[in-house]
Amino acid sequence: MSLMNVQPRQLHAFLEVCRLQSFSRAAEKIPMSQSGISMLIRDLETTVGARLFDRTTRLVVPTDAGRKLQVAAKRILLDYADLEESLAGTHVERTSRLSLAATPMVSANLLPATLNDFRTSHPGVTVELEDVEMRSVRQAVLDGRVDIGLGFFIRPAVGLGRTPICKFKLMLVSPVQSFGSPVSGRAGLGPPRNWNSLSGLDLISLPPDNPIQYLIEGHLKRIDRAHERRPTMNFIGTLVGMVEAGLGNAIIPSFALPDCLRRRVMVSMLVEPSVSIDLIGATRRGVEPKTIASEFTQILKSTAARMVAKPASP
Repeated sequence: MSLMNVQPRQLHAFLEVCRLQSFSRAAEKIPMSQSGISMLIRDLETTVGARLFDRTTRLVVPTDAGRKLQVAAKRILLDYADLEESLAGTHVERTSRLSLAATPMVSANLLPATLNDFRTSHPGVTVELEDVEMRSVRQAVLDGRVDIGLGFFIRPAVGLGRTPICKFKLMLVSPVQSFGSPVSGRAGLGPPRNWNSLSGLDLISLPPDNPIQYLIEGHLKRIDRAHERRPTMNFIGTLVGMVEAGLGNAIIPSFALPDCLRRRVMVSMLVEPSVSIDLIGATRRGVEPKTIASEFTQILKSTAARMVAKPASP
């Protein structure tokens, strides 16, 4: 396999098809026509002398040759990017691109105000955001696809640098109920509740391997409720929706408070003990961060601090 005549745009198109497992979705992401991206992949296959994808009825998956090229392509494009930044200098870096990955709830509740402030102070910077689940945030950083990944990394991960952004308290989200009916009553902030008061509640939770749930289970152990069988959802937004429908109670971090206060749910901060979790800005270890990435992190810290100090009202 020779990569001497391969073009960066071919590799970029190839990696997008690998990531999205679809020619049409990759074409929308780049953006370009589907026929254009098909031509790039066909030319790339001709250049390397191998078929790169197997097509099923629903997905496009790399062949063995495609998987080998995927590793090399990421490294080549990172080298191109590093060279471009080195040659372009500070001014171009400040007026270029900032790429982020964050979980959907962080993206929905914390990033809009942050991005608005950042756009005001950095009008020449294009910001790209991937709102994906936690494992994908970590992988996007490790692969070098994004400059910063935002999430709750409880355990250290090889290859990741960690910058604490803000501490968010754990809170209980409960259905709005009056005389046993989940469709009446008043939503909003309720009084604090201690962990012992959760002993008789029906709980729904994130999966056991989720970093947030890992922390929660350590405190549920105090009331003999750790690692019990209960309904699980992959996303915090889904948990809140299930609670609103009266299907149980959920323990989640307070960064989701703005979304909760837009729903018909009751929210109570958990005390005795009060438990906090760090939102982390993750970067690829060994890679010097862009100046704009550091500046974005400072604006994000300010936004998060305002959210903690003055929660939104319903």
